[in-house]
Amino acid sequence: MWGGSWFGGSGAQKRKDAPKKAILDLRQQLDMLQKREKHLENQMAEQEKIAKMNVSTNKTAARTALKRKKAHEHSLEQTSAQISMLENQIYSIESANINQETLLAMKNASKAMKDIHGNLTIDKVDDIMEGLGEQRALAEEIGNAIANGPQAGEPLDEGELEEEISRLEQENLDEKMIGTGTTVPMLPSGPNGELHSRLSAKPTLEEEDEEEELRKLQAEMAM
Repeated sequence: MWGGSWFGGSGAQKRKDAPKKAILDLRQQLDMLQKREKHLENQMAEQEKIAKMNVSTNKTAARTALKRKKAHEHSLEQTSAQISMLENQIYSIESANINQETLLAMKNASKAMKDIHGNLTIDKVDDIMEGLGEQRALAEEIGNAIANGPQAGEPLDEGELEEEISRLEQENLDEKMIGTGTTVPMLPSGPNGELHSRLSAKPTLEEEDEEEELRKLQAEMAM
């Protein structure tokens, strides 16, 4: 059963460092055994070479070399077994240490989640989401009201616009006709199409002749 003594307390740091120290010690021992293993293999190879050199000329020396080889071989087997045990022990401690660190991380994560959630409950979350929905709906209604509201200023009178257009057209036409000395009637103005009279800005040639004839008659009557 895990309690506060596992994850906290005065000895927490020592317990945390203990696996690391154990692994370090085991690796140092493993390094020494691996060096011994290499040395024994070299000794066996050397004795094998001696035996081959003396097998035909000095059988006693050859037998002695083979005996030494067997002794080295026996030591090598023991050393290899020790190496295997140390490697397994290191693997087990590393696995146990990883498990412990994982459990500690999960415990801290659980605590962090509790701190984040605080007093938050499903009912409170539902209330918050409902409130957000209401505010979104209100914002949409306000936006629609603004978009569909009355336009700025008074509505324009289409009849007045038509009269203004007719007036401008008449003025343009008058200016063109004045240059040619021709009198033109006013264009219809307004929706009823009424005509507006206008005196010619310049008398025509026919009117000038009539005026001249009147002046001559008046002169003759005065004589």
